[in-house]
Amino acid sequence: MNALAISLLAALLMLGGACAGILLRRTLPEHHLNEHAKDVVRLGSGLVATITALVLGLLITSAKNTYDVQRQGVRQIAEKLVLMDNQLKRYGPEAHRARELQRQAIPALIGRIWGQRAVQSPMGAPYQPGTEGDLVFQAIEALEPQNDVQRNLKFRALDTTSAITEARVLLFEEVDAGLPAALLVVVIFWLTMLFAGFTLFSRINATSATVLAIIAVSASGAIFLILELNNPFSGLMQISSAPIRDALGVLGP
Repeated sequence: MNALAISLLAALLMLGGACAGILLRRTLPEHHLNEHAKDVVRLGSGLVATITALVLGLLITSAKNTYDVQRQGVRQIAEKLVLMDNQLKRYGPEAHRARELQRQAIPALIGRIWGQRAVQSPMGAPYQPGTEGDLVFQAIEALEPQNDVQRNLKFRALDTTSAITEARVLLFEEVDAGLPAALLVVVIFWLTMLFAGFTLFSRINATSATVLAIIAVSASGAIFLILELNNPFSGLMQISSAPIRDALGVLGP
């Protein structure tokens, strides 16, 4: 289920909680709705509202930080791809095969992150390693430097390749983290109980019903942001693949 569907479901549940509050107000005996009960509900709702606001704020901050780290990871991969190509270019024509293999590996990398293969596997991993990166590493290892300059460039290219691999693994591990379903369920439950408390002691007219609907949409919007930011390679807020595609465009033949 995608972020938009979950957010809409959360909004419906909150409005359902409001309807449950209306039904309770009509069915409960009068002495259950006196001032003492109202004070208890008001204090309890205030406590739950505070906890919910804190949790939502922390979740949005955490999701935004994760999103920024993953976006920076994409940029770092693009930068290192260009750097490695430059190192191999300076090595000489002997590194032409390694450069060509690197160019061929980039579309496969993009496909694994943003394409159909980015869908999680049955084992829960969003990424299954391919052979393209290994072929590049092997081609660089097979180079036979003829002088100190080539030897230094070979070692630097190997280090850059290892850094790219490390950045890719870190990126895929962070994508797999996600948001715990239990935490999301608890937050939605808190919000639903708050909406039930809103209508338990108040009569609802057209204006208050409209306001409740707007509040429900706003709260579900926060949930939508959290889910979208925790899934940065799909949905409406996905991280652009432009940096890696641009890197592919500047790599020499």
